[in-house]
Amino acid sequence: MIIRLVLFVALLFPSGLQAKTLVINKIRATNSPYMLNLLKLALSYSDTEYTFKELPERLTKTASREALRLDEINVIWGGTSKDMEANYRPIRIDGYRGLMSMRFLIIRKGDQARFNAIRTLEDLKSLRFGQGRTWTDGKILEHSGLTVRRSTKKDGLYHMLDGGRFEAFPRGATEAWKEVDQMSSLALEVEEKLIISYPLPTYFFVNKDNLALARDVENGLEAAITDGTMDNFFYSSDRVRSFLKNAKLTQRRVIELNNPFLPEATPIDRDELWLTIDELIEGAAQFM
Repeated sequence: MIIRLVLFVALLFPSGLQAKTLVINKIRATNSPYMLNLLKLALSYSDTEYTFKELPERLTKTASREALRLDEINVIWGGTSKDMEANYRPIRIDGYRGLMSMRFLIIRKGDQARFNAIRTLEDLKSLRFGQGRTWTDGKILEHSGLTVRRSTKKDGLYHMLDGGRFEAFPRGATEAWKEVDQMSSLALEVEEKLIISYPLPTYFFVNKDNLALARDVENGLEAAITDGTMDNFFYSSDRVRSFLKNAKLTQRRVIELNNPFLPEATPIDRDELWLTIDELIEGAAQFM
């Protein structure tokens, strides 16, 4: 009986590989699979053979965090914060390599001329910005002395902008153009000359006690960066390619803001983890 059991295990897991199923939140059909595919890439370097199982119904952000705490799901991803890093184990490698730290402004059609002369933080203080009521971005803007108008509903912000309640709605690099298209009934467009930049990395998070999974994800991401696979993955993403096509980075100037809410352990000094504007332009020329 023991011999048969050993043979069964050997057939099931050849070459000494272990196997583990990771339970994740259900991916919305409207969501990009970028981070899930990046997770699969990272774990492909592991000696453990990982498979993935989605929950039958999607949990809210709050519910997914509680499920991770209870070890009912195994990994989530999103923007980091001191609170997130205190309650979960972060893998401190930005999945978007700094791309989501760049904010592009949704503005009203016909307002571009107002933004052409803006070059400094002081210039930005003449504007009002829209933000979600609980978003960290709003706190960052306010800390820099900018005026923020808030709404509890994201869709309401587009209508507030269209109605003149504020002048600009900063959005993530891969969000701005898509959202303008989605709100085509409103007279909105993406501003052409500016990038507002502040560090706000997107991490994978696992349960505090799941050291083995954290190690496998981190080691895999590090290996993918070192051997160049991460570059291929990043620039092959439809989401990134669409952004680079729309952004016209060579025509933009960057205004940098401080993020005082960033956890102290953020590896800001590891240049290989973050792509600069010049590196994005160079990468686009090489991979696209």
